[in-house]
Amino acid sequence: MHNLAVNLERSAALFSDKIAVRMADTVFTFEQLDKLAANVAQHLVSLGLGPGDKVALSCPNIPYFPIAYYGILKAGCVVVPMNVLFKPREIAYHLNDSDAKAYLCFDGTEELPMGTFGQEGFRHAEGCEHFVSMPGNDSSAHSLQAWLSEASKPFEAVSRQGDDTAVILYTSGTTGQPKGAELSHTNMITNAMASQNLMRLEYSDTTMAALPLFHSFGQTVMMNASILTGATVVLVPRFEPASVIEQIIEHRVTVFAGVPTMYIALQRASEACFEKSEKVRQSLRLGISGGASLPVEVLRQFEATFGLPVLEGYGLSETAPVATFNHIDSDRLPGSVGQPLCGHMIKIVDLAGNSVPTGERGEVCIKSPSVMKGYYNRPEATEETFIDGWFKSGDIGYLDEHSNLFIVDRVKDMILRGGYNVYPREIEEVMVCHPAIEMVAVVGEPHERLGEEIHAHVLLKQDADVVEETEIIAWCKEQLADYKYPRRVIIRNSFPMTATGKILKRDLHPSKNGDA
Repeated sequence: MHNLAVNLERSAALFSDKIAVRMADTVFTFEQLDKLAANVAQHLVSLGLGPGDKVALSCPNIPYFPIAYYGILKAGCVVVPMNVLFKPREIAYHLNDSDAKAYLCFDGTEELPMGTFGQEGFRHAEGCEHFVSMPGNDSSAHSLQAWLSEASKPFEAVSRQGDDTAVILYTSGTTGQPKGAELSHTNMITNAMASQNLMRLEYSDTTMAALPLFHSFGQTVMMNASILTGATVVLVPRFEPASVIEQIIEHRVTVFAGVPTMYIALQRASEACFEKSEKVRQSLRLGISGGASLPVEVLRQFEATFGLPVLEGYGLSETAPVATFNHIDSDRLPGSVGQPLCGHMIKIVDLAGNSVPTGERGEVCIKSPSVMKGYYNRPEATEETFIDGWFKSGDIGYLDEHSNLFIVDRVKDMILRGGYNVYPREIEEVMVCHPAIEMVAVVGEPHERLGEEIHAHVLLKQDADVVEETEIIAWCKEQLADYKYPRRVIIRNSFPMTATGKILKRDLHPSKNGDA
């Protein structure tokens, strides 16, 4: 039995009355969560769905997500989580590309009418047969509310093989159409177990899912690891720094995971109230950062404010997602994303695919039990992504003599200026140390003579003195080699962000000044 949903069934048997998920004052015990997931599974089976059938899911971080997620898995089906910000055209693409037969979609709000967008996308999907509204109402053909209101009947998770697909996670599509990474039950289970071990999660812990659950980071590291452990997970539908701090205090959250922009926002929010920062200190024992590189200066400031270690990890959707991690019980190297997980191997290769010496930069390649089966229905893309069984990450990095991995940048983000390789992250690490700069993103722009030129987009701190672009450039020139410092600085009011809180560099252009 390799069904990922068995983790929920086990915790329901061991910790039946323990709170499994909480959203504000709404709580569900492990037993309740398992029974509701069983209702979902029974209705999917009654619709004619079974092992291997794809079921799409659009839902924010509310209890319906884990209920539907584990219900789909219980039925032996494959979960296809979708970004909650998708518009109808994008929804139709993902339904078609994944061959989804059913689509569970949250009704949404006036601000984000997910149900309206979902129904329109569903109508343009060729093979998707069933639309299930969440929660839905009496007028819905299929309503999750109606499914969950029925008396629960025992439903054991359908037996699956370890290599059977459990989840299809779509890549962001920054270089073309999004591709679906097929992750098996073994992929997902082993990564949840590894996450549990790395965080030293225990029954007594309370974690916080502020990261979207449709994304691999929040899904595996927070939700699946917590359900496996018997820990309570606090769901945050929308990340708002002041509210997150309040909830950490109120619910005595012990483990928080986020992307760098979240840590920057929490640091800023804490500056308004020292007393709350002290209460957070008394609750949180651990912070986890991933999804993008955490600037060393941000790491130091956050740890100084809240008095807890923030451990960086590294991975991708294709690796379920964690591949390397800094360990709680060993010394950390600021700037490193840690060492390979147990059973994971990392190597650095050159353009020809040959391993490079220790300390030399190249593409990060990964081999592990958490690496995906491949891209769904894309054999050529899958073949291009693997070399002799090693997954090519598309990230540039290097290993030190103790196998600590350092990520330099994305291959596609590297700037080639006048024949020199320039890595945006290196410049960003320096610029974030400027006393007036809160956030920075460095991009390359076409240049007739040099090939590419370096441009930096910056967000200033709220209390920063007025500073001109030319002043920042002059400061950078003092800190960086001549071929590295940005020739243009664009001061912005905000950054375009993905739903997971990453800066969307592809939307940054010199002509876009101010709000994107």
